[in-house]
Amino acid sequence: MRILIKRVYESPAKSDGFRVLVDRLWPRGLSKKDAHIDLWLREIGPSAALRQWFNHAPVRWTEFRRRYHAELKKKTALLATITEQAKTRPVTLIYSAKDEQHNQAVALRSFLLKRIALRKAITRMTKPALIAEAGPS
Repeated sequence: MRILIKRVYESPAKSDGFRVLVDRLWPRGLSKKDAHIDLWLREIGPSAALRQWFNHAPVRWTEFRRRYHAELKKKTALLATITEQAKTRPVTLIYSAKDEQHNQAVALRSFLLKRIALRKAITRMTKPALIAEAGPS
C-alpha cells in the first residue's frame, strides 16, 4: 500500500493516484477544478478545537499528533475509505498547510501506516493458528 502526502498547491501528477483532500476547510485561492481532488474527506481532519489549539506550532506537534490520533480512532469508516482505495492504487493525502512536516496529513499518514502494519502483524500471528485448527487436508 502506498500512502503519500502532497501540498494542494503542488502540481498534480499521475503518480499521485487517488487524491484525497484531508483539510476541513477548502484551500484558499484554489478552485475545485484546479485542485484535481478525487475525494474531499473534510470530516477526517482534526476537530476545529484541536486545529485552533495546534495553530501549526511545531512545539505542540507531539501533543497534536497524540490528540489527533485519538480523534482518528473514532473515524473508522473514513479511515476505511482511504485504506480501501490504497489496496488497488496509490493514495495521496492532500493538505494546504505551509509547514510540510507538521500538519494533519503527516499525522494521518503515520496513523494509517501504523494501523496497516498492526493489522498485518495480527494476521500473520493468527494465520498459523487458523491453519493448525483446520488440521491436515
